[in-house]
Amino acid sequence: MKIIYLLLFAAVLTSCGATVAVDYDKQADFSTYNSYNYYPNIDSGLSELDDERIMRVTDSLLQERGFVKTENPSFLINFFARESLSNSQSTIGFGFGSAGGNVGVGVGGGIPIGGRTINQQLTMDFVDFAQDDLVWQAVSDADYKESFSPERKEAYYFSLIEKILSKYPPEKN
Repeated sequence: MKIIYLLLFAAVLTSCGATVAVDYDKQADFSTYNSYNYYPNIDSGLSELDDERIMRVTDSLLQERGFVKTENPSFLINFFARESLSNSQSTIGFGFGSAGGNVGVGVGGGIPIGGRTINQQLTMDFVDFAQDDLVWQAVSDADYKESFSPERKEAYYFSLIEKILSKYPPEKN
């Protein structure tokens, strides 16, 4: 049941629209990359819990596609994020005013609702292990609520990384 909830929530988040831009080495032979691991010292700028969520989701999605996690991989994965915090753009407005004769007075304002939002730019790099060359990079831009529960954060990362990995390997032109 938990999987169904995660998948349903991931579908809702996907429709909310994270954007993903990809760049890659046109000379790289992506058919040779079949095993992976992570850089030993990832400094993502995120919490350790978020790092673990990202790695757990990435492992699941890559292994589902036939990739093997090994100590002697064909590529290494690095990721890092930049985040900024903003208040909700949704507000409840209120106002009052008076008009009489040739004089008019009005006052208005808005109260933010919905809590604060985190804009996250997540960059994921795939680096050729033997050559130590960056061969593929995805940069995503998405928002999530600061108040997300651990389950909602898991669903957020599942949706986001699924969208990122949908662009790997790059299509040949």
